[in-house]
Amino acid sequence: MRITDVEILPIDRYLFVRVHTDAGLTGLGESGAWGYLEASGSAVETFKRYLIGQDPLRIEHHWQYLYRWSHFRGAAIMGALSAIDIALWDIAGKHFGVPCYQLLGGKTRDKARVYYHVFGQTTEDLVQGCIDAKAAGFTAVGHLTPFLDEPRETRYFKTHAHKIEDAIDTVRRYREAVGHDVDLCIEIHRRLTPSEAIVLARGIEQYHPFFYEDPILPDSPDAMAEVAESIHIPIATGERLHTIWEFEALLTRGAVQFVRPDVCLAGGLSHSKKIAALAEAHHVQVVPHNPLSPVSTAACIQLAACIPNFSLQEYPKGEGEPPKNEIVSSPLRLEEGFLVVPDAPGLGIELREDAMERHPYRPRAVQTRLNSDGSVMDQ
Repeated sequence: MRITDVEILPIDRYLFVRVHTDAGLTGLGESGAWGYLEASGSAVETFKRYLIGQDPLRIEHHWQYLYRWSHFRGAAIMGALSAIDIALWDIAGKHFGVPCYQLLGGKTRDKARVYYHVFGQTTEDLVQGCIDAKAAGFTAVGHLTPFLDEPRETRYFKTHAHKIEDAIDTVRRYREAVGHDVDLCIEIHRRLTPSEAIVLARGIEQYHPFFYEDPILPDSPDAMAEVAESIHIPIATGERLHTIWEFEALLTRGAVQFVRPDVCLAGGLSHSKKIAALAEAHHVQVVPHNPLSPVSTAACIQLAACIPNFSLQEYPKGEGEPPKNEIVSSPLRLEEGFLVVPDAPGLGIELREDAMERHPYRPRAVQTRLNSDGSVMDQ
């Protein structure tokens, strides 16, 4: 069996890759470099020059070859490599007639607990989102910020006292709205300095967050370790990281309690399985990052199914609604806050043939939020 073509399929706000073989089997993958999908597509075109004519079952060899040949790294490149890796695992599963997880060690669970995205521009919106998620059967909610999801064009200013006290009170309201039946995954989106992150964590500790996600910028493992050593809430981070070596830097410093590899960015299923193994050695659990399409969700569940230290799966808003449910056929089945692990060969999911026509590509605007003084902030 040989690879005959590699298709790049930009659909809606996603970038898919479909690998074709002379056996008639195809494999589907997705790039997680969501801000740089055009660049990631170009990287796939470069990789295609090598892949045509290769045996699609030599997955690890192709991973190493493409990762190491040009000596350069980055999100666009790793998103492309991840998409190809996922597609090759999809082909392998179909070739052997089993789900991908069966080739990665077999199933460790029958279903994967998920957390639901909650968004809102007011605290009332976010509180109601928590209540609605509980009513829908979810036992965890995430993407849950204490700072609101305000428009990026709105400039930001609060005094330190207001910023911290308002955030603490918002988390209190989340907890009171759902009691202890729903876990709260508090998302900071890298908005704080290490000292601010420590102050806020101590203030919300009494409300028992499941984890405290990306409290600071991810660039310094030492700074993240400083925060982790000073608080009593588990830190979740890793969505911007690409390799086992970056995750190892966090793990050896005790800077993370829940690693968040993005299967579509951190090297696909091949590399994410290795990241999970590193985390297991440090008694750290895995919460795969997933802000993308149902293809990403399907890949994440293949990982969740085959690792012992899976904890929780991000389940992005809109999986059951257009355009997401119109991009793929046979989306995964949700039951009372859990995704059922599928038993279909490969990823168990396919693009609909008319997906590109129904949902043309929509490039993302380059826009980041500013503070009131005009300086750049993270959100």
